[in-house]
Amino acid sequence: MKHNNVIPNGHFKKHWQNYVRTWFNQPARKTRRRVARQKKAVKIFPRPTAGPLRPVVHGQTLKYNMKVRAGRGFSLEELKAAGIPKKLAPTIGISVDHRRRNRSLEGLQTNVQRLKTYKAKLVVFPRRARKFKAGDSTPEELATATQVQGAYMPIEVEKPSVDIIKVTDEMKSFNAYSKLRVERMNARHVGARMKKAAEAEKEEKK
Repeated sequence: MKHNNVIPNGHFKKHWQNYVRTWFNQPARKTRRRVARQKKAVKIFPRPTAGPLRPVVHGQTLKYNMKVRAGRGFSLEELKAAGIPKKLAPTIGISVDHRRRNRSLEGLQTNVQRLKTYKAKLVVFPRRARKFKAGDSTPEELATATQVQGAYMPIEVEKPSVDIIKVTDEMKSFNAYSKLRVERMNARHVGARMKKAAEAEKEEKK
């Protein structure tokens, strides 16, 4: 063999077919999940398919606290303000989290309003047919009631509004850089100027 080359010793018998990840069960799994969802919807009828109502909460930490999301459950304070007993709430499709604390009035009012809206739309079926109790819906409401499919009372994020204003000559002539420099200088000299003013006042009194 001519020249100083690598001696050919190719490793080609690696049985690569054994290491290929297949996903042939995906279509069948999709069908199975769909059938399971349909069975669950029938089983929990007339309750909503999305599960119990969740509160609106803010994300944790400085990075996410401006975003709102669905929480674990309503606090006891929120339920009390909405006039819903804490033991009744889970039975009418409201999730409860006894550990949550309300740290802002806005958050409390938002969730109380959410509970009141839900309560106004709620249709309560009697436990036994034809045996109506206090709090159950009327037969007319029961006749027209349907199961809510998908998300209900979704958490909507309000988009900030932008006001368009006309650019005036005053705005054009305003020099932001020089204004910042002047204000920076004023901030730096505030102590010295106060001292100077105090000394001048002292001299006047003499």
